[in-house]
Amino acid sequence: MKFQSTAGYVATDDLTMAVNAAVTLERPLLVKGEPGTGKTELARQVASALGLPIIEWHVKSTTKAQQGLYEYDAVSRLRDSQLGDARVNDVKNYIRKGKLWQAFEAPGKVVLLIDEIDKADIEFPNDLLQELDRMEFHVYETGETIRATNRPIVIITSNNEKELPDAFLRRCFFHYIRFPDMETMRAIVGVHFPGLKEALLTEALTQFFELREMPGLKKKPSTSEVLDWLKLLLAEDLAPEDLRREGKAVLPKLHGALLKNEQDVHLFERLAFMARGQR
Repeated sequence: MKFQSTAGYVATDDLTMAVNAAVTLERPLLVKGEPGTGKTELARQVASALGLPIIEWHVKSTTKAQQGLYEYDAVSRLRDSQLGDARVNDVKNYIRKGKLWQAFEAPGKVVLLIDEIDKADIEFPNDLLQELDRMEFHVYETGETIRATNRPIVIITSNNEKELPDAFLRRCFFHYIRFPDMETMRAIVGVHFPGLKEALLTEALTQFFELREMPGLKKKPSTSEVLDWLKLLLAEDLAPEDLRREGKAVLPKLHGALLKNEQDVHLFERLAFMARGQR
């Protein structure tokens, strides 16, 4: 069971090695990197490549670790008892299974994605230490212990918004997805736009990487944003000469797909104004 690049996803050698090492060690794979570098999509592609189902748990700022195990709906049980509903005699009727429970009881091996773990409270990773390590947890309301029938492949993503606890990191295999270089980016674009003309691709990627290297940029455009931009360029049927700028300080065509805040737009406007003043 080895992961490789797929028809829809370009994985570098070190990324495929990290995935396969985590699978071999039976440890969660913790993947960090800039937003938009394909961390979430990696889990889906791993599932697809290995022919496994995927269970996705998208973490929010309000998410608690307990929700991944199960939730006990005491309010509904109280209401039903007042109405004389016979369901109250079995507490299992009020247990809502979380994503970890679903992964643990799956009839076969699955990929479990815990997406953007750094969005949650700092205690969230610590609260999952034992469950992810032992692949089991206790349900206090029923007295049963839920154990993984087949150990899932766990992929955890983080945008590095906050530091994760050392105890949690020790239990993971770590990989940082570096931003693609020009050659890798060409391969990624080729997957999504196989018929793109070479001249247009070269001009667009040259401008894209110049944009990322601009000093003072608050949010550098990511892989997903350059793909959106190229889609727009194709929709507008723009030629390479339509994209050419008078200087690096001039905003690219359809820049709204690349620049996502007014601070970065104003930066280009100031640079363009200064460039005009020096002529």
